[in-house]
This record gives sequence, structure tokens and C-alpha cells, in this order.
Amino acid sequence: MAVSTTQQFLQVEEIREGMLILKDNAVRGILMVSSQNFALKSEEEQQAIIFQFQNFLNSLDFPIQISIQSRRLNITGYIDNLKKLGEAQENPLLKKQTNDYRQFIEKLIGGGSIMSKTFFVTVPFSLIESLPAGGKSKFSNVKVKGGKFSEEEFQRMRNQLWQRMEFVALGLRRAGLQTIPLNTEELIELFWSWHHPKEAEVGYYPEIPPEMLK
Repeated sequence: MAVSTTQQFLQVEEIREGMLILKDNAVRGILMVSSQNFALKSEEEQQAIIFQFQNFLNSLDFPIQISIQSRRLNITGYIDNLKKLGEAQENPLLKKQTNDYRQFIEKLIGGGSIMSKTFFVTVPFSLIESLPAGGKSKFSNVKVKGGKFSEEEFQRMRNQLWQRMEFVALGLRRAGLQTIPLNTEELIELFWSWHHPKEAEVGYYPEIPPEMLK
């Protein structure tokens, strides 16, 4: 019996130069987006933010996907530093206070009381979108499924996708949100963390081979 792997069920064929290349030869870019405390804004500020966000959505002529990643806050390094600090304390009272504080933080995190949320916007592009309606171009022979891009096709896709991502970033900035595009390494880590949430929460990430960071 053939054994199925997770990769067989993923739509992603390759991650290259900060782009997700799908099995149908479409591409995706992902922006990580900042958050803001909407509840602390004045009513006028809230209305301004809503208005700008509405304008941004109405300006789009392509779909986007908004995702939220929520998991327990990873402060493994902080806990380790507290442990070393407690062991180094010579004063018995300070040693006890440091260890008690570390145990309190570990219990707080262990109960899932502190969660971190990260926001992402996925921007799509397909080479077929750049072809003239009802016409042909030098790219009209690109395969929609299966097959590889030529370097010229790849660069064309990349340039078009980055233009869209810059447009999205500008619209979100007008709503008071900051964005940053994920590079190849960050995309690999993001997808790995989505499929290995428990390991990611404790700060474990596998080493990425250099040949994958292109």
C-alpha cells in the first residue's frame, strides 16, 4: 500500500525568492501585518480606520486572503535565562524569589493564558492573468498545470506579484497597519509551524538546508 505524505496534499510545489509556487503554476506572496488596539482609539479614529480599510478593500481588483495565527506565547529563551539567573544568585532570598517568579511564568504559559496572534495577508497572481483577453502573447504557451516556468516567465510573475504586494501594503498603511513581506526562509518556517504547532510553541524549528533558501 502506498504511503501518503503531507507534501502530497499541499498545493505548494516550491518556495523560491519569497514566493509560493503552486502546483497549478500560480504564485502567492505573503505579507505579515501589524496589529493595533482598536478599542483604545477614539470614536473619530475608529471611524477613520474603518473608512480607510473600506477604501482599501474596494480598490482591489484581485482576491486576497487574511489569516490569523494564534498560539501560546513562546518565551522559552526568557524562561531559560531566568533559570540561569536563579542558579547564579548567591543570596538565598533572591534565589528563591527568582525561582518562584520563573515557576509562576511557566505555570501561566502552561495554562494557555497568554496567546500571541500574528496576522497575514496572502496575495495571488497567475501568469494567465497577464495574457490579452482572447489573444496570444509570447507567454501564451505556458502550461497551466504541470511543467516549469522559464526564467523569463518566472521573473514576469515575480514582478507582477510584487507590484500587487506593494499595492496591498500601501492600502494597509493608510489604515494604520504596517506590513513586511516574508522571505523564503520565513515562508518555510511559517508553513512548518502551521503543521507542527506544538513544536513551534516551544521554540523548536528545524534547520533549513542552504539549497532551499533561494
